[in-house]
Amino acid sequence: MKALVTGAAGFIGSTLSESLLQHGYEVKGVDCFTRHYDEETKRANLAVAMRDEHYEFLELDLSRADLGTAVDNVDVVFHLAAQPGIRGSWDRRFAEYVQHNILATQRLLEECVGSAIGRFVYASSSSVYGDHAEYPVLEEQLPRPHSPYGVTKLAGEQLCGVYDENFGVPTVALRYFTVYGPRQRPDMAIHRVIESVIAGERFELFGTGDQIRDFTFVGDVVRATRLAAEVPRDTAATVMNIGGGSAVKMNELLEMIGVSLGRPVKVARLAEQAGDVRRTEASIERARAMLGWKPEVDLQAGIAAQVEWHLRRRDGR
Repeated sequence: MKALVTGAAGFIGSTLSESLLQHGYEVKGVDCFTRHYDEETKRANLAVAMRDEHYEFLELDLSRADLGTAVDNVDVVFHLAAQPGIRGSWDRRFAEYVQHNILATQRLLEECVGSAIGRFVYASSSSVYGDHAEYPVLEEQLPRPHSPYGVTKLAGEQLCGVYDENFGVPTVALRYFTVYGPRQRPDMAIHRVIESVIAGERFELFGTGDQIRDFTFVGDVVRATRLAAEVPRDTAATVMNIGGGSAVKMNELLEMIGVSLGRPVKVARLAEQAGDVRRTEASIERARAMLGWKPEVDLQAGIAAQVEWHLRRRDGR
């Protein structure tokens, strides 16, 4: 099996690529190194995969480049490339989100029309839901994005549905809930908390800390993503929640990180930010039924693994 992984230099994409290689895939990775965070960090994410003879890397922009070389002779597409981040998606930067999250997805789907691709797995986000009255959220609940970023991820889902229904591109969209673990993006909360404690600085917490997030370990997300390409597909344009079953308040999360680091987290409390929702929590019954999947790493163990990664990186190991 030959897989295309877009966003291959990112946190999840690089981890997925290594997992696929371990499971016997040939992997073609694609990334364009958007400016969201340091390119050197992303290239370091690629180091393990690049040493594997069954890995090929292409640096190209899905929103502009000729995609024939990327999709050629590929059995499955894992489309993880995106411009991430809720807070950066407002104002003039929205154009970047349209370019990398909507246009790039449409162009990649168009390239798959008439191909022999067996599955197109799209990495969506819990951000498509926004705030709801009832939790955990089910896939059938009406999406109500609370940020421009969420709007673009929902648009990507809908494009998958359009190309599935009209041209038979076999798509499945996975709504990831707050992914964390080794290699987590520098702008994400757990990464920032750990780095602030190690540096002896205060962590800047937006809001009261009573916001609830469903945290999902990267290894569990990668396993669900791989399974989404391997199990038989019974329904067109399937959407599934991928959540960790670890929905906790941010204040509780800070305590857990403090336990792993052996010292408390010092907090500087700031105002709530536009686009932040009060709660995320996933129903994962559909993923259990269709993928035979459930999360295996609990939050405290996952935090410990991420803390270890931060410490190793600081020590140059």
